[in-house]
Formats: sequence, structure tokens, C-alpha cells
Amino acid sequence: MRTWVAPGRVNIIGEHTDYNDGFVLPIALPLVTRCAAAGRTDGRVQASSRQRPGETVLVAITELAAQRDRVPAWARYPLGVVAEFVRRGHRVGGIELELDGAVPIGAGLSSSAALSCAVALALRDMFAPNLTDRDLIEIARAAENHYAGAPTGVLDHSAAVLCTAGHALFLDVRRMAYEQIPFDLTHFGLELLVIDTGQPHALVDGGYAARRDQCAGAAAALGIPALRDADTVAVERIADPLLRRRARHVVTENARVVTVAQMLREGADPRAIGPVLTASHTSLRDDFEVSTAALDAAVAAAHTAGAHGARMVGGGFGGSVIALTERERTSAVIDAVRERFARTGFGEPRTFAVVPAAGAHRVD
Repeated sequence: MRTWVAPGRVNIIGEHTDYNDGFVLPIALPLVTRCAAAGRTDGRVQASSRQRPGETVLVAITELAAQRDRVPAWARYPLGVVAEFVRRGHRVGGIELELDGAVPIGAGLSSSAALSCAVALALRDMFAPNLTDRDLIEIARAAENHYAGAPTGVLDHSAAVLCTAGHALFLDVRRMAYEQIPFDLTHFGLELLVIDTGQPHALVDGGYAARRDQCAGAAAALGIPALRDADTVAVERIADPLLRRRARHVVTENARVVTVAQMLREGADPRAIGPVLTASHTSLRDDFEVSTAALDAAVAAAHTAGAHGARMVGGGFGGSVIALTERERTSAVIDAVRERFARTGFGEPRTFAVVPAAGAHRVD
């Protein structure tokens, strides 16, 4: 067997902008999903996961579509990638997949995209070497959308495939044009802390899909293809107050992404982006309404302990927070969050500092 890995991600800034044709600025995490793969000659897919002992799945490639609702939910991601390769006309004679994920599930760190992209990269190398990175991104996203039932945008898969170590990825989703921007917090004595609240979110639940529909409704009300094309003046003309709030978040969040990217591109002290991160959280909480009491508590506690900025990351309704901190203040921030969670009855949060890591690649 050979082995491929793909990382999770955190978005420095740019939540719910990708499916609105906007801008995003993620980094890849050092946490990865591993996919060991080998060909089979019997026309079947076998998938197993270290996180799901005793749940080996074996399905004939010709039966992938028919068996979708009969396989465990976790297996729909790797099987969906195989199904998408076959649907696009690539010959896959059979494959065995052994999976092992270190990206926390439900933490808003794109564990599903890491899984899908690791499998997609393995299949490309084994069966379709002429596919481009953009092809891989589209295949992995289509597998999640159509086979796993998760209505994701292109952000997570783009980050998993395109990110490079030491850089943030500035991605224009409409054009699929991107730029690698240096993001070296260590040089400035800073750390980016991830705070996993322990409240899992799931994109297959209805809240995420509802926000996508509301954004589409706001764009339709303005007579534009996507909220990427709106500005703050136009947004305030939307009659429906709920759609107005949704659109206001997207438009202001796009502006925040552009602002942060420009600051980092010009070599600014990253401390300066802290207030922009916090403004993003306020918008996600108030206008987009995807935060939770635990996410808000983590952000508030991080600020109280001296973080330069903090915000929820991912689709929302649970998951994680990032906090930009002085390296010597990281422990104090962690303690403050834990104390706040204990006092308010939330579970023990998981915390870890991250640096920008490499995108998907083969490791042997």
C-alpha cells in the first residue's frame, strides 16, 4: 500500500463567503487524514477506518449509487469520491482504502474535506494522473454534496489541496485564482490558538443549507448572480430584514478578507488583524446567526485574557474558535476559556496552537 495525506483547515477570515463567489483566507492544519490505498482486481471498494473499528465496508463499484443509503455515514465520503471518479468516466478497477483521521470530527476544522481530498489524491495518482488540482477539488466537493449529502462550498477542499506550509491561501472563489501569502506568526512572537468547544456541528443538518438558501434569496432580491456582486449600500435596500442581515454579513466579510490579505501581503504586524477577526465573529453572531453560547463564551474569555482577536471558524452551530495571542499569553488564554466553560456548565474544551501546514500530498 501507498499512503496519502490531506489536512484540515482553519479560516483566518472569510466564513460563508465561498458559496457566494467571494474571497477566503484559510491555512492548512498540521492535523491530517491518512489514506493508505491499494488496487483490487474484483471491481469492489473496501473502506475501513481506524476511528471505526469493526466497520469495514465492501461495495461493488457498479453498486455505489444503489448502496449509498445502506453504508455508514462516515463511509459515504470515501465511497462518494470513488463514485464521482467513475461518474466522470475514469476507470477504477477496484480499490482498498485504509483511513486514519487526526482532524477532530465536528470541530469546524474540515475533517470531511481532509478525508475526501486524501482519497481523491490517492485515486488520481493510481487511476487518473492527468487530473489537475482544480479537478480534484471539484471531485471531492461533488462527492460530499451528492453522496454524503453535505452542501459544502469549495473552501474546505481548496484549502486541503492548495495550501502550502508557512502561508495563508488568498482565494478568489469565482475565478479560482489564488495567492500564497506568508503567515509567520512565530517571527512576531504570536500564536494562533484553536479552541474546540466540544459542541460538534454537522453540515448535513439544516442550518447550513438554510443559510445558503437565504444568501441565494438575497442575491435574487438584488437581481445579481451572487452576493459577491453586492455592496453595503445595495444590501440596505433589501426589504426582508432576515435576508438583509445575511447579505450584510457576506458583503462585510468579503471586505474583511481583502483587508486582512492586503495587510499580511504588505508585511504588517499580524497583531493589527486582531480587531478584524473579532468583527468577523460579531457579524457571524448577529447578522448570520450561526454562533452558539459556547463559541461566544470562548471568544469573550480569550479577549478577557488578552487575545488580540478571536472568532468562531467553520460553518457554525458548534465547532471551534481561533484566538490570536502573544506566545507568552497562550496559557493564560487557555486557562481563561477553561474557567469560563467550567463556570457556565460547558464541557472541557480542547485547545492547540497551529501553524500553516502543507496541503495534500503523498507521504511514501
